[in-house]
Amino acid sequence: MSYPGGGEVRGDAYGTTPLVTGDAVVLDLRPAGFATRAVALALDAIVQIVLAILLGLLVGWMATTMDPAATAAVGLGGTILIFVGYPTAFETISRGRSLGKMALGLRVVGTDGSPERFRQALARSLTGFVEIWMTTGVIALITSMLSGDGRRVGDFLAGTVVVEERTGRPREEVVPMPPHLAAWASGVELSRLSPETAAAARQYVLRYAELAEHTRHEMGIRLADAVAAQISPPPPPGVTPPYFLAAVLAERRRRHEIALHERRTHRPTR
Repeated sequence: MSYPGGGEVRGDAYGTTPLVTGDAVVLDLRPAGFATRAVALALDAIVQIVLAILLGLLVGWMATTMDPAATAAVGLGGTILIFVGYPTAFETISRGRSLGKMALGLRVVGTDGSPERFRQALARSLTGFVEIWMTTGVIALITSMLSGDGRRVGDFLAGTVVVEERTGRPREEVVPMPPHLAAWASGVELSRLSPETAAAARQYVLRYAELAEHTRHEMGIRLADAVAAQISPPPPPGVTPPYFLAAVLAERRRRHEIALHERRTHRPTR
């Protein structure tokens, strides 16, 4: 089923509420400051240094009991895992966040706003071994200070940038009902709307204002198509994706609250 609406809402089309994609990181977040990145890097370095110390103790113990070649292999392999494998795996699994970045509210994203991919995390880690560890951070320091958005060599090679994630949002933000769609929404069949699709639509609506303008239309149509395929009837002609998705989400929440109230009201007493 194809979404019957059309067009793109310019500017902050849906009020002033930040309306984000379910499969991409917001594109207009502010690049992380140099000081914040330095602190996050220091926290990550501490973890890796501790792991390196433990590896050194293990290799020292093995040297007294095992063949030198095997000991050297373990030492080399462990070093690669700590300084390349660990940051690559961690940032890939956590979608762009290391322990230090988690603590400081930072995230690595592609320059197009997409989540960091394995190849990008690997490129950053391999380059980081040279520009951070082998040169005691001098190359990374100079590059970050000269770059307008704080990117180091690894970021340029990987096509990434470290950004600040927005914090301090309410625990749960309510998507308001567009008044002109309230009547239509009240008669919509929502039983086939999956939680995953609803969650993706909700992220898009809540962070709409944070998206780069040139991406709003494409992402909105894609999400609207997914939602329209799972509900009926379709929205009135000409309704744009942000309004359509907001109406569906608001009605879904309203029905959930009614059902919850009824369960509480009719709960049997013991």
